[in-house]
Amino acid sequence: MRITLMFASAPREVHETALTVQEGCTLRMALEQAGWLQRFLEIEAESLALGVWGRKAEWERALRDGDRVEVVRGLRVDPKVARRERFAGQGARSTGLFTRRRPGSKAGY
Repeated sequence: MRITLMFASAPREVHETALTVQEGCTLRMALEQAGWLQRFLEIEAESLALGVWGRKAEWERALRDGDRVEVVRGLRVDPKVARRERFAGQGARSTGLFTRRRPGSKAGY
């Protein structure tokens, strides 16, 4: 079976490895075979989230041919809060959806 491993160890730093594994291989076995558990100690130490094609998965999940395994770091900022702050900072400079706000409403609404 061929699978792909993906891990963004830092912002703008993505590691991708294509790997051939045996039938019945689990997420843990695939990461060990690729040497990622020794290379990236934070995967187990910080207990980062694992996923297959964007859906959360457990360490013992059996993989299928063509799966893309993703090691995911937690978010530092809530995306909704970040968007509101960006919008409040830029203001309603240009025309668009939020050009005319209701009096007393929050930015971004």
